[in-house]
Amino acid sequence: MKLDQERLGSFYLGAEYNPETGKRLEQPVHYDARDLTTHALCVGMTGSGKTGLCIGLLEEAALDHIPTIMIDPKGDITNLLLQFPDMKPEDFEPWINEDDARRKGMSRQEYAADTAETWRNGLADWGIGPERIQMLKESSGLTIYTPGSDAGVPISILGSLKSPKLSFEEHGEAIRERITGTVSALLGLTGIKADRIRSREAILLAAIFDYFWRQGEDIDLQRLILSIQTPPLRQIGVFDTDTFFPEKERFDMALAFNNLLASPGFQGWLEGESLDIDTLMYNAEGKPRQSIFYLAHLNESERMFFVTLLLENMLTWMRAQSGTTSLRALLYFDEVFGFLPPVSEPSSKRPLMTMLKQARAFGLGCVLVTQNPVDVDYKALTNTGTWFIGKLQAERDKARVLEGLKSAISQAGGNGDAVDYDSLITGLGSRVFLMHNIHEDKPVIFYTRWAMSYLRGPLTRPQVRRLMDEAGREASPKRAPGPSTSLPPRSAKAALASHEPPAGYSASAPVLGASLRPLFLPVRISRDEAVAAVNEEHRGGLQHIDAILLYEPALLGDADVHFFDKKRGIQEKTRTRLLLPLHAADDAPDWNDADSIPLDEHRLEGEPGVFEPEEGPFFGAVPQSVNSSREMSGMQKKLADMLYYSAKQQINVHPDLDIFQHPDETQRDFLIRLQQAARERRDQQVDKLEEKYAKQIHRLQDKLRKEERELAEDEMEHQNRRNSELIGIGETVLGFFMGRRSTRGVSGALNRRRMTAKAKADVEESHEEIALLEEEIRDLQSAMESEVKQITCRWENVEQELVSEELSPRRTDIDVHRVTLVWRPYWRMSFDNGSGAYNTTIPACEL
Repeated sequence: MKLDQERLGSFYLGAEYNPETGKRLEQPVHYDARDLTTHALCVGMTGSGKTGLCIGLLEEAALDHIPTIMIDPKGDITNLLLQFPDMKPEDFEPWINEDDARRKGMSRQEYAADTAETWRNGLADWGIGPERIQMLKESSGLTIYTPGSDAGVPISILGSLKSPKLSFEEHGEAIRERITGTVSALLGLTGIKADRIRSREAILLAAIFDYFWRQGEDIDLQRLILSIQTPPLRQIGVFDTDTFFPEKERFDMALAFNNLLASPGFQGWLEGESLDIDTLMYNAEGKPRQSIFYLAHLNESERMFFVTLLLENMLTWMRAQSGTTSLRALLYFDEVFGFLPPVSEPSSKRPLMTMLKQARAFGLGCVLVTQNPVDVDYKALTNTGTWFIGKLQAERDKARVLEGLKSAISQAGGNGDAVDYDSLITGLGSRVFLMHNIHEDKPVIFYTRWAMSYLRGPLTRPQVRRLMDEAGREASPKRAPGPSTSLPPRSAKAALASHEPPAGYSASAPVLGASLRPLFLPVRISRDEAVAAVNEEHRGGLQHIDAILLYEPALLGDADVHFFDKKRGIQEKTRTRLLLPLHAADDAPDWNDADSIPLDEHRLEGEPGVFEPEEGPFFGAVPQSVNSSREMSGMQKKLADMLYYSAKQQINVHPDLDIFQHPDETQRDFLIRLQQAARERRDQQVDKLEEKYAKQIHRLQDKLRKEERELAEDEMEHQNRRNSELIGIGETVLGFFMGRRSTRGVSGALNRRRMTAKAKADVEESHEEIALLEEEIRDLQSAMESEVKQITCRWENVEQELVSEELSPRRTDIDVHRVTLVWRPYWRMSFDNGSGAYNTTIPACEL
């Protein structure tokens, strides 16, 4: 099969299939990525090929740069990392199943070579070459996370206990729902059987979370345990806390959590990356990620605990996003059995149902996979817009699917009885699926394409560890032995040093104008630390190091610069703190020579530090240009002038999208927002283009259908004329032999011949007209595909089209708070390294 041109937003899933002939057709099946915003359900028994279909769908999502969270209870989806563009046998060899090789009577190497050849041929049959696999490998940011284990990348659950970044006033109900789910998950993990609505344990925990989260305070397990023992609330409901839940019984509950926290096996849940959806979706540069959560090693309660926390975090993340009609992200759940049951209410059910009902508005698509549709809540089935139905195991499964499918069609305003879905589903075989999409006019039966990832089957923990190590996981660095921290003794010379200041310095601070009150930067680096730093720099070869503390004068400028852009609604205030070193010979200190510093003014001190007599401190000279209030006022005006001319606010702007980077927005967050806006613009332009061409194509197709009807009529007329002509010829010949010669017979034969020729000409004309119409339709479709490709390429690397603009302040936008003389401390180090005496200085404060 020849693969169509690569097109973002269109998922290549397979080819149409004729169930009557049992053959694959040469018509590729493409799925619009935006249709996943109404969610999808994939059902099929073991061996139906649903893993291959879903792996293919996830591959297409990675190619389309869609960030994806994948829940993998069995370990099948980890196969996504088995991508081998070169198709070498040695690539496959570490991952093949030796039992399969043994059953085929092959050695490991022979079976690897056979598998590589099979995969190469299978992909080539679907028009997929090494370059597309390489593109997938470069597009995907795949990571396998293993909660409670370091086989993959460990994930810390502590982030789930942090206060959500949502306002209680605006999202109070959503936050309370998250509290309920988190509490239910925690109680389930500790083995406390409690009703999450009515039990005292659940109510107390929910009250504790509510108390801290309302104040924007995070919780960890230690704080939670202490809060159970000594709740921060005086009463719960109308009862005081001790009456509602006596202290002794609270201690038993706290003990259960403490045992969990103290358990060595639980430490794996507290280490690793934070369970933060935003960082799991995008890396530090804003590139989309695909995160797989491998749960095969967890028991039932641990799985429920983690899945609930993950879903609750997903829900909070979702509600913080802006609305969109394009696909923003995917949540893929490989086996939803037990997490979304039709009757019971596990802690995972509520967040899943909420996402199925609300996620469309935020561009989050959910893909649920199951073997048995009877194990999924009926309301969940009716909230999915796309159904991928494969071979089913039992009649009750088929009945459940038909019931849910017809209900979903009915809710979407369609007629579920218009198609005989029963017969279609009954005839499905391996790798053959029926796709019902509410956004399309009719269902499609298709044969799934070959997966670009090697479908090895479920991976074990050791295999996951090896896979992540080969993928370049950063191992925990081993701490190398540092340099010796033993310090050389202070020399006798230093201990007995005179208290005479160095040249150019005085033992006391210079006397300034009465209105000038200088401040001191605090000494944060001790003499011993400074000595150690110099000794380390010289690899411990110094025997005698002398150190004295010097204070150098500097000007500290503190100002606010306001930036306004009425058109873009920017009203930004930037706090500027500058430190300008002063030198005795400075006649006119220049603020352009100052350094910007992140200085906390509360760290400034009114007096110098207290040191050993031999350490000083000693003070440098203050230039005459800044030793009075008049000069300081002049420096304040110069600071305002310098900021007016040089202060600029750089903003990144995309002119076509009319999107700009907010001053307080990080580059990463801006790029994520920019990519989503580009995706939306791309989809809008493609829709508009397809709508324009659809009108032309439909008009030509109407003419084509009309010509085909006329052709059928012309062919029938031609056939009738030919039959009439043959009959006439027979009559004429018969009359000739019977002796009846008549010019009328000859004339009639000529007339019939003329009519037959005219009918034939009409047939040929219809054929020509149909060929022309078909060519016009192909040309229009080709032109549309070409323009769609141009649109796709136009918005694929949108960050390259950013331009930088500068905002400048007005005079009135400069607000100088103060210019102050400050003393900055330095350690002057004197030492002999064996080849001579040297001096060096080390800053004694941290700016």
